Amino acid sequence: MKKESVNRILMTLKMRGEATLALLASELHITKEGARQHLNNLIESGLVTSSQRSEGVGRPTTYYSLTEKGFSRFPDTHAQVTVDLLNAVKTLLGDQALDLLISDREQQTYTRYDQALSSSNSIESRLEKLRELRTEEGYMAEWKKEDETYYFIENHCPICAAATACQGFCRAELQNFIKLLGPKYEIKRTQHILAKDRRCVYEIKNVAQVNNK
Repeated sequence: MKKESVNRILMTLKMRGEATLALLASELHITKEGARQHLNNLIESGLVTSSQRSEGVGRPTTYYSLTEKGFSRFPDTHAQVTVDLLNAVKTLLGDQALDLLISDREQQTYTRYDQALSSSNSIESRLEKLRELRTEEGYMAEWKKEDETYYFIENHCPICAAATACQGFCRAELQNFIKLLGPKYEIKRTQHILAKDRRCVYEIKNVAQVNNK
């Protein structure tokens, strides 16, 4: 089984949540038979599972998705070390020191992002630059527009263990997004990995449109 094809299948399923055989074959530019062979091997390895769904007349369609073992192939950066350090700060120095640590990280991140977005004037150019920055950091980010609403999507959280131990990290990230996109936009998190959702999704609407409704 070619490692590159396997990794691309796992990456596609991580990004999409689920996919059919035809879609995977199309995205990987391989035959359906080749994709089926890779998927069967991944199922045997416990990384992928399949389910069938009736979609009207004809045979049910098979959808493939990652198992918990499959999700674990996408690393949480230095997970246990980070959690241990956070617990040590909290135990030795207290909650206030932990809050200061998170606030300092928030400010450093904001400064770095703000500089990177300084030449991006439109909402779409800012979202695209933010996508690049977050993807470089392991968040597997993307964005899309539906009608007049934008969605910023993070398919992976490389600091999930730290965020689980201290949700101040999640609050700080949301605040940074709000500051970076500016007062013209209302931003709220509609899906959250820590709430057992598959990914984090931020809904972004123009404030003027929200107020006119």
